[in-house]
Amino acid sequence: MQPRIDYTTASPEAFRAMLALQATVDGRGLDRALLNLVKLRASQINACAFCIDMHFRDAKAAGETDERLSLLDAWHEAPVYTDRERAALRWTEALTRLSGSAGVASDVFEEARSCFGEAELADLTLAIVTINGWNRFNVGFRVPPRFGA
Repeated sequence: MQPRIDYTTASPEAFRAMLALQATVDGRGLDRALLNLVKLRASQINACAFCIDMHFRDAKAAGETDERLSLLDAWHEAPVYTDRERAALRWTEALTRLSGSAGVASDVFEEARSCFGEAELADLTLAIVTINGWNRFNVGFRVPPRFGA
């Protein structure tokens, strides 16, 4: 697969805006392991090879287990995630799959709200918005994974 354009040089302003958004997410204090799962799950849903590769490697480097990473696509059925992680993953899926839906179900929101304070839930939502943005840049412009680069 050949990249369509290098969006980082085609629009440095857009790239800097995404980096600033990411820096905000990274500075909000959400647990890194949780963020890695959220980023990887959204990237799986969006079929973003670049981000799946990157966030899998990030999670492994941060000490995430092979078991939890290999079961992420089936997290609903896997007993290896905490209630907080499950709520975050459910929230991630709901916000990532908005197209064609009637919005986010109240029970999904209430579960997320029960596990995260309001500020944390807003920060988690920003993290989900951000990874979906990165996915759309990378999928849209066919950015290939770096495979260990």
